[in-house]
Amino acid sequence: MNYRKHLIHKDKEVISALRMLNELALDSILFVVDDNDRLIGSLTDGDIRRGLIKELTLENQLIDFIQPHPVFIENGNYTIEDLHKFKERSLKIIPILNESHQVIEILNFRLQKSLLPLTALIMAGGEGVRLRPLTENTPKPMLKVGDKPIIEYNIDRLKLFGIRNIFISIKYLGEQLIDYFGDGSQKGINIQYIKEDEPLGTIGAISLLKGIAHDNLLVMNSDILTNIDYEDFYSSHRNNCSTMSVSSVPYNVKIPYAVLETNDHSVVSFVEKPTYTFYSNGGIYLINKEILSWVPKNQIFHATDLMQEVIKRGAKLTNYPLLDYWLDIGRHEDYIKAQEDIKHIKF
Repeated sequence: MNYRKHLIHKDKEVISALRMLNELALDSILFVVDDNDRLIGSLTDGDIRRGLIKELTLENQLIDFIQPHPVFIENGNYTIEDLHKFKERSLKIIPILNESHQVIEILNFRLQKSLLPLTALIMAGGEGVRLRPLTENTPKPMLKVGDKPIIEYNIDRLKLFGIRNIFISIKYLGEQLIDYFGDGSQKGINIQYIKEDEPLGTIGAISLLKGIAHDNLLVMNSDILTNIDYEDFYSSHRNNCSTMSVSSVPYNVKIPYAVLETNDHSVVSFVEKPTYTFYSNGGIYLINKEILSWVPKNQIFHATDLMQEVIKRGAKLTNYPLLDYWLDIGRHEDYIKAQEDIKHIKF
């Protein structure tokens, strides 16, 4: 979305504002700015209507109609709770200001769910051997599910939650991803590519990252199809004061017989045909920035290695049970299932 469609200079005529509001349709609110894009006020159809009732005319200055104290977000200085309060007040479109009080972006809750202070890394360098021959000339992340590549669902969902700084780790046929997504500007995001000269495992590419803008890094595999609630994941990570959070997928195992608990050959209790729930690694992680240095440079290092390192150092590793849709597209049967599931999943 071009946020400048919502900006109008304070010296513009009222009729110009009406035309702009009409073009914005469902998103009809303007933010009145000065020569340097500093926020002065907000303006809606209702503000103009109320002004006319007070006997203002279309010849009056635009500034006579505005709301002089609009709600805004200070870039990098807000909480998830702040966003929830805006939603509770039914505020749909909110300007984002820099430290100079200039409008630099717009948060539109109709188009995105949140504004998470996260940088993301998508691991997309694998060869997809189990999906051959589909991956002989196409990298697995670029295989289409429905009408777009697997990885594009992940990128679009990150954007939906306001995550706009995205790194993609590439190796096998990686140029196809660069050609398709470019720098991300067509999607209104910033994409940078990390090229692995040698395979670095499921999380080793972290050692190549530079210029991470946020305190937390979200890392995920590119071949996952999911509608995970990233805001809830982030809130869980923060509320638990976690060093690293691991999404997990619950698996229920049904035992068709009674399970006995014994002590020195004596049965002390038993459970008839129990069901046990185990949690498997879901391939999506939240990692505090300060532990990224624990990942060694230029060598194979897996997410499970980092998890073990967190435990070894006495830091906090947290499990986040993923109760939303999740599918790891690693085998042909998974790919076939994804083609059917995508018709019914709400993203």
